[in-house]
Amino acid sequence: MNENWIAPSILSANFAKLGEDVDNVLKAGADVVHFDVMDNHFVPNLTIGPLVCEALKKHGVTAPIDVHLMIEPVDRIIPDFAKAGADIITFHPEASVHIDRTLQLIKDCGCKAGLVFNPGTPLHYLDYVMDKLDMILLMSVNPGFGGQSFIPSALDKLRQVRKKIDDSGLNIRLEIDGGVKTDNIRAIKEAGADTFVAGSAIFSQPDYKKVIDDMRAELAKAV
Repeated sequence: MNENWIAPSILSANFAKLGEDVDNVLKAGADVVHFDVMDNHFVPNLTIGPLVCEALKKHGVTAPIDVHLMIEPVDRIIPDFAKAGADIITFHPEASVHIDRTLQLIKDCGCKAGLVFNPGTPLHYLDYVMDKLDMILLMSVNPGFGGQSFIPSALDKLRQVRKKIDDSGLNIRLEIDGGVKTDNIRAIKEAGADTFVAGSAIFSQPDYKKVIDDMRAELAKAV
C-alpha cells in the first residue's frame, strides 16, 4: 500500500488568512492540500474556484493540490484548474456524461485523475476505467458542508474498493473524506484508506501539529 497522506480540507480553514493557514498546516506535517469546489447546483453550497488555487500557488504552496470537483458539468472547468496549478483532479461520475472522456481530459491537462463516490453512489462506475485512475475518493458524509459525522457504512465500501485496487495491481490511492478524526482514523486505515481528508478536525484546533501527530500515531497502530 501507499504511504499515508494527511490532506487537510481548506474548506475549514480561515479564508481571511488562507495562505498563512495553509502554510501553517503544511509546516505542521500535512502532505496534501485538499481543495473542495462546490457549485450550489451539484451540491448545496458555493465555495472556491481556480483563482484561489492559482493564488495559493503564487503564494508559494508547493505541496500537491488535490482538487475535488463537486460541480456539474465538470469538463468545462478542468483545464482552468490544471492551469491554476492543480496536481490531482477528482470528480463525481454523476456529474459527467462521458466518464472515460472526462478522465482523459484531466490526464491530457497534465494532472492525476480520480473518481469520487458519495455514500449512496454504487461502485460499478469503476468497472471500465480503473486503468485511468490515480485516486479513488470515497465520501463518508454527503457532500456540501464541513463538520459532518462519519457514516459507518463507508468502512465496508473502503474494504470493497481496497480489494478492487489490490486485485488490479494498479497504483491507485484510496482517499476518504468526511468526519475523519483522531478517534476513527485507525479504523479507516484498517479498512484500506491511505489518504485522509480532515477539515474541521484539524482547522478547529489551536495546535495543528498536535492533531496531525496524534493522527499519525493512530495510523501507526493500524494492523
